[in-house]
Amino acid sequence: MRIDVPEGRHPIEYVWGEIVPEIGTAASNFSLSVYAHTTLGLREFEAARLRIARINGCTFCLDWRTERDGVTVEEGFADAVTQWRTTDAFDDRTRLAAEYAERYALDHHGLDEEFWSRMTAHYSQPEIVELSMSIGSWLAFGRLNHVLGLDSVCVLPTG
Repeated sequence: MRIDVPEGRHPIEYVWGEIVPEIGTAASNFSLSVYAHTTLGLREFEAARLRIARINGCTFCLDWRTERDGVTVEEGFADAVTQWRTTDAFDDRTRLAAEYAERYALDHHGLDEEFWSRMTAHYSQPEIVELSMSIGSWLAFGRLNHVLGLDSVCVLPTG
């Protein structure tokens, strides 16, 4: 870890909640809201999230699987995300979610009219905004945790 955490303290709770409580608490609430209030399908959500996790190199995020009502994506889904261009495991929405996440993180200036034409053919405007905010959350906070070395000790807070 890049941050000194007092012995016996939970690293994520300490860094996010105590070092900069006004910012960290707001960031935590935003991060948790992405999971609690999403309207996106699980496969689209996870395709975008796992693509960002791979780009960030966040160990915890790569191992995490979002669960909804006891359901997670199938075994091998994360591998399919790395092959989003060619996999036959994805429908158009799931493939676009992975593509959008990658381009959002690595080439946001390259999101051209051709891309937006495909995106708006498969996603409503509220879904695009929600996916954009989710990707932004994962990009920022997954990268923060990785850069500070917290991703190897990361667990989502309960409550």
